[in-house]
Amino acid sequence: MRRATLAALLLLGACATTPRPGTDPLALHKSFLVLDTHLDTPMHFARPGWSFGERHDPATDLVQVDLKRMEDGALDGGFFAIYTDQGPLTSEGYAAALAFARGRSDLIDRTIASFPDRVGPALTAADARRLNREGRKIAFKSMENSYPLGEDLSLLAEFRRRGVRLAGPVHGKNNQFADSATDTPRWGGLSPLGRRWVAEMNRLGMVIDASHASDAAFDQMLELSKRPILLSHSSGRWAFDHPRNLDDGRIRKLAAKGGAICVSTIFLSDLNLSGERGALFARYEQIATLRPEEQVALARRWRELDRTAPLWNADFERYMAMVLHVIAVAGVDHVCFGADWDGGGGLPGIEDISALPRVTERLKRAGYSDADLAKMWGGNVLRILEQQGADLSRR
Repeated sequence: MRRATLAALLLLGACATTPRPGTDPLALHKSFLVLDTHLDTPMHFARPGWSFGERHDPATDLVQVDLKRMEDGALDGGFFAIYTDQGPLTSEGYAAALAFARGRSDLIDRTIASFPDRVGPALTAADARRLNREGRKIAFKSMENSYPLGEDLSLLAEFRRRGVRLAGPVHGKNNQFADSATDTPRWGGLSPLGRRWVAEMNRLGMVIDASHASDAAFDQMLELSKRPILLSHSSGRWAFDHPRNLDDGRIRKLAAKGGAICVSTIFLSDLNLSGERGALFARYEQIATLRPEEQVALARRWRELDRTAPLWNADFERYMAMVLHVIAVAGVDHVCFGADWDGGGGLPGIEDISALPRVTERLKRAGYSDADLAKMWGGNVLRILEQQGADLSRR
């Protein structure tokens, strides 16, 4: 495990050996199997007149991931999220959420199937490697918030059959499984049902995602799980003291149990949802209901506010300082990437997936080898998938 002080890392960033002479950062980046563990892009899949297969102009479209930009070499694939907003803990709430989650899962399937020569569904690490060899992009599925399961854990097996291989128990508010990082504790971590959820995730060979869970819930999942867990889109608390971020002590414990933290671009500052910015964000979350001309107007106003009232008070340099610190704490075997694209991620200098080669270039300048980068960009995630139980991989 690589250990270094932040000062040493910053010095390396300034004067360490640069990438091989003549090596283009994009070409180097393309040499790795690059995965992102949390893509909220499915929220765009049902937009009127919108296609995942086209390259969209950031000036008139807020989407950060599309197949064209993926095919440019910035991103080989990742986990497309079935995100369900938190609702009431009632039978009616559970039923509505389950119907939504099933619909979102079907939408992901239909969208991926529309481009069979360019992207394919993946269930295992072997699938991901095969798709990469074939020159196709990789589409795993994840479940952000297990709220749609209600109190019926047998539904986990249904979503596994639907292709979900990564799931988290909770989102922004407490639910029937766990306390959220951003809510007042109710359970003191996991609920009794949440503890059973961990056991069922292990039994099914699904990866546990601890992003959004409270510190206590994280501690209990780490203790109870018989397999390595990961955080699909979390930042280091060293960079900004926010409950959604993970502190150094817990990062070390995660690494000691074989897990990984997939570093995000979010919560390196407070989230600015004041005034018009908050209203725009609420409209963005419902973008699939807007007419095409309304979508363009939303994007244009969003870009104008980026200059005067940005969503985050951070940039690429602050992001890279956090990334380097997390690598120093966890080691290269326990870091991955999940920027929260299309869910609030992105910063000046790393606005969308086309900027990922900049991260590769900076990590090379900091002294990390190609083997190190191969682990962090995709290898660690595939290892954790494989460690869930090979005999369950197709179940």
